[in-house]
Amino acid sequence: MHNPPPDKFDLHSEAFLHSLMRKQLKLSITCALAFLVVLLGLPLANYFWPEAMATRVCGFTLTWLLLGIAFFPAVWCIAFYFIRRSIKLEEEEVAEVVAEGKRGRGEKEI
Repeated sequence: MHNPPPDKFDLHSEAFLHSLMRKQLKLSITCALAFLVVLLGLPLANYFWPEAMATRVCGFTLTWLLLGIAFFPAVWCIAFYFIRRSIKLEEEEVAEVVAEGKRGRGEKEI
């Protein structure tokens, strides 16, 4: 097998991947919990506050308004946040590894 030159740093090293996967796991758990709050919030609101959820808003009960209109945008927002934050985590991790590589070779950090 071909070994990379010592002055090149492997962005897919075990430490790099472990750190990135750990950060993305925390992000995934956070987004999953937010989704569960949105998913289970409506049935719980119907159970605990049936009078409030039966209130008419724009011709619909509040339950149907939340289910038909607010649910999907909330899920889209969670997904959008997950994707943007996941990409940012990857970029931060790569920048950190590159910066460590420059320091290791004696170059000045920019």
